[in-house]
Amino acid sequence: MRRRATEAVNYIKKRVKKKPLVGIILGSGLGRLVNAIAVEHILDYREIPNFPESTVSFHKGRLIFGRLKNKRIVAMQGRFHYYEGYSAREITLPVVVMKLLGVKYLIISNASGGLNPEFSSGDVMLIKDHINLIPDNPLRGRNDSRLGPRFPDMYHCYDRKLLKLAEKVALEKKIVIRKGVYVAVPGPNLETAAEYRFLRIIGADAVGMSTVPEVIMARYLRLKVLGISVITDMGIADALKPASLLKILKAAASAEPKLNRIITGVIPSL
Repeated sequence: MRRRATEAVNYIKKRVKKKPLVGIILGSGLGRLVNAIAVEHILDYREIPNFPESTVSFHKGRLIFGRLKNKRIVAMQGRFHYYEGYSAREITLPVVVMKLLGVKYLIISNASGGLNPEFSSGDVMLIKDHINLIPDNPLRGRNDSRLGPRFPDMYHCYDRKLLKLAEKVALEKKIVIRKGVYVAVPGPNLETAAEYRFLRIIGADAVGMSTVPEVIMARYLRLKVLGISVITDMGIADALKPASLLKILKAAASAEPKLNRIITGVIPSL
């Protein structure tokens, strides 16, 4: 993993001279934050050695370098998923690259289905914890102690200070937010009513197909993580309605301004 990440980093450093402080991973339908970035460099994933390629049509597949609220950032406009056929290690290679580039904070967003009946489509949820149901782990295999420990602690894997900061920003900007537990599933199909009921019983407030592998890797690398979900549809077992990708993307787009206002409000304090 380190060798592959180092090859990618060496390629990037020949083109990008400034060290980013913040890494941002933009979820499905949530790529417009790029419009707020003073962009300095754009690298297509296909250019970067060892980088996976996004096979999801609405993920652009670009690494954006620049400044956001006067902080140097690197943003992934498009991520990778287990359902695309990638292993958890391949999915999280960009997180290792960010760490080696100098990133200290990771802000990660996703579009997810709501499981908590108090939620509604269009809500923004701060992730306070997660459940991993993806049958893979990015740390499986031989450990490289130069990167992190064999058995990393997931205590407060979503940084408590960043959560409080995001809550403060939301309050100042009059954005109603939720807090909850995110559960990651393999995908790509959406869940059955029985599965939605099961996920709610085990303690999840929102469900999606990403985020957790990247967070596991980020904590292993000792990055501080802020996770945010945009609720795009509701998975209430006894009130289930047909879902479509078009509706999910529209819901993500309508809620995205709230997400972006929180992120741009948090970054100046990092």
